[in-house]
Formats: sequence, C-alpha cells, structure tokens
Amino acid sequence: MTRESAGVVAVVDDDHAVLDSLKFLLEVVGYKVVTYASAQAFLDDRETGPACLIIDHHMPAMTGLELAQKLRDGKSDVPILLITGAPSPAIVIRAAELGIERVLEKPPDEEDLLEFVNKHL
Repeated sequence: MTRESAGVVAVVDDDHAVLDSLKFLLEVVGYKVVTYASAQAFLDDRETGPACLIIDHHMPAMTGLELAQKLRDGKSDVPILLITGAPSPAIVIRAAELGIERVLEKPPDEEDLLEFVNKHL
C-alpha cells in the first residue's frame, strides 16, 4: 500500500447498503473514500494506503477483528474504527488489545464517525 493515498478513508463491510451510506456521508463532508465488500478485498488492494479504516466486525470468511489482527501482525498501525451490530464485552476487549480506537454499534452515530475520521485526516 502506498502513501500516495494517505488522505483516504477505507470502509470494509459486506453489506452494500452500509458501504454506500458510509461512503455517501463521508464524501458529502469532503473525504475521499474507498470501499471494500470483504476483508480479503481490502488486503488484496496494494495501491491504497488509507489514513484510517472503518471495518465491520461480522463478515463472512474474515471478521473485522481477524482483519485487524492481520494488519497488526504486518506491523500496520493504521487507525481503526470497528462497527458491529452486536457489541459484546469480548469484542470490545479484543479490539482494545489490537489497538482499535473505537467500537461503535450499528448503525453508528454520524458524529462519532466524523470525530474518528477528522482526528486522522
């Protein structure tokens, strides 16, 4: 992933409606956004090096926490916001262990999302 796209927000979610709504919200505010329908699609993108990452936890094949683990194992320190429809204490604890900044329940509050993105761009 290159640093050329350091001003990009990446969003990973298997729900296309969520991807579209988050992309719309962030672009209306003025951010450049790239979306991925799976954790593997994000990992396969070698061109985009996002400034921050918003990921869903409950996805098939690889969860948001598993994606975060892979990124941390690869020494990535990209700021991560995890969103989930069912936040549990176990998810929140594991997220903290992986250095995930925030865990928000779906649908995430617009102000919380923008606060996270504004902090990193």
